[in-house]
Amino acid sequence: MNKENSFYLIGDDYSSEQIRQWYEEEEEAYAQLQGIRLDKSEDFKYKNMDVLYGYGKIPNKTYQNVLGLGSAWGYEFLPYIDHMGSITIIESSESMISKQLGSIVPKYVKASIQGNIDLPDNSIDLITCFSVLHHIPNVSFVLSELMRVLKPGGYMLIRERVHSMELGTNNRVGLTKNERGIPAFYIKQIIERHQGRVFYYSYHYFMHSYLERKLHGAKFLNSKCFLRIDHVLSELFSWNIHYYAKSKIQRIAPQSCYYVIRKQIS
Repeated sequence: MNKENSFYLIGDDYSSEQIRQWYEEEEEAYAQLQGIRLDKSEDFKYKNMDVLYGYGKIPNKTYQNVLGLGSAWGYEFLPYIDHMGSITIIESSESMISKQLGSIVPKYVKASIQGNIDLPDNSIDLITCFSVLHHIPNVSFVLSELMRVLKPGGYMLIRERVHSMELGTNNRVGLTKNERGIPAFYIKQIIERHQGRVFYYSYHYFMHSYLERKLHGAKFLNSKCFLRIDHVLSELFSWNIHYYAKSKIQRIAPQSCYYVIRKQIS
């Protein structure tokens, strides 16, 4: 049996009560863990990555209705803000909110416990979902909701970890209680079931946790130059990705994947 048929993602078949408990444990966990250090736009370290792997891969046009899932302060929109009309942010935390992004006043909506999105079908032109799904239990349902509200021909950008993030170990410093990565094939399968096509994906963050730890969070790891080196190394070692790495050799691999998705036109 191959890994795609045998893989089980913790949380994706949880009951309503289990989802509620997970939500309450994660609701403000990231804000408590990282918020104080990420409350300024200049501290947002993913800008170059989002341009390289995400915004740089979609048509250069105006996206009138933009939705961000778990976007917090919304700094992820700033590199592409001139191409956006309105922005809606679905966010569980009530402490990570921006009053204005560029010339846009974002609309904040409290995240539903069960993951329902209170928006009409086919109403959103562009969706961002950056490092959020690994904090959510019922990933399949939430992705189906995002695909439902995305317009045919619209785009969704996803950035996610592809390994276990040390589940079942004591080496989980800097992580919230429930977060865990999601294999690339798992996300692709869900997207394809809901009229989506992953037309570009790229692995990145080659041994990033190790490098950040050894280099004490060196800022150059997110520079344009290093990201291109990281891209090459990640592609070269993508064959060695193991969800549960059992040795140091199995950790010589990229840790994340970027997906650019287009909803098919019927």
